[in-house]
Amino acid sequence: MKKTPTILITGGAGFIGSHLAERLISDGEKVMVVDDLSTGNLRNIEPLMRLKNFQLIVDSVLNKEVVESAVRAADMVYHLAAAVGVRLIIEQPSKTIETNVSGTEMVLKMCARYHKKVLIASTSEVYGSGKSVRFNEDDDCIIGPPNKRRWSYAASKIIDEHLAFSYWYEKQLPVIIVRLFNVVGIRQTGRYGMVVPTFIKQALRNEPVTVFGDGEQTRSFLSVNDAVKALAGLMNNPEAIGEVFNIGSSEEIRVKELAKIIIKLTKSKSPIRYIPYSLAYGEDFEDMRRRVPDISKLKGLIGFKPRERLAEVIKNMVNSKGYVAAII
Repeated sequence: MKKTPTILITGGAGFIGSHLAERLISDGEKVMVVDDLSTGNLRNIEPLMRLKNFQLIVDSVLNKEVVESAVRAADMVYHLAAAVGVRLIIEQPSKTIETNVSGTEMVLKMCARYHKKVLIASTSEVYGSGKSVRFNEDDDCIIGPPNKRRWSYAASKIIDEHLAFSYWYEKQLPVIIVRLFNVVGIRQTGRYGMVVPTFIKQALRNEPVTVFGDGEQTRSFLSVNDAVKALAGLMNNPEAIGEVFNIGSSEEIRVKELAKIIIKLTKSKSPIRYIPYSLAYGEDFEDMRRRVPDISKLKGLIGFKPRERLAEVIKNMVNSKGYVAAII
């Protein structure tokens, strides 16, 4: 009888991690989660806690004994644990760097010791202040100076990627790197500055929807359901090993238009209020005017194509009574 694989997800009680755990369990896998619940939430995985093929370990990826034991017991690893969100990055840059770099180093070290395939979640932030129309995986990573706190997250994730590639080159550790572009959906909160749930919360309360900057900056947003499908597709494709992939949507939208859509879908009376970045995050804050991915590499390997349009995702978030109750 074939053994059911055990999949380890670090940060599995977080927004993306919990959706990935659900998908893997629905596919018949055993899932083990390591999460210190600093940004994750037990509520995200509550339905899974009753299942015999799910295990939660409440601890940090900085704990050597815990990570070693979990990796040894797993067949493959998704490393999603990280400090996330602009607000957290600005307020706690040292924690951002320590969590991201030291945590990734710990996971890679243990995966190398037991030779377990590992997927490392990086971010679109690594492209920094680059000016590409659509960012390609081979584009230069151009980040600002170290005295600008805004770039601590990008710098830490670039180091994560270098570490991962080093383990691949030197130790032949099967590593996959993904750069996530603004994943959204049910369970995401605005606690650390995520824009879509923040706008939804403000609109549902008929409060001013606060757009930082002039609102002309553009972003792309991907459904979490599409994101986890891409993660699983890459993990199960041997040709993805030793490569980096953008995971996102090519559907581009101005932030001020995003605010208008959310106000319309919530039937809100909220006005839009524009707030200078200096007031929102401090005088040293810098932002990117455009951040849209080239996803041709991902499409070429696993046939990826986003299925859910942004308006549909927002509508589902607004119409989910449990989600709405959680964010307001």
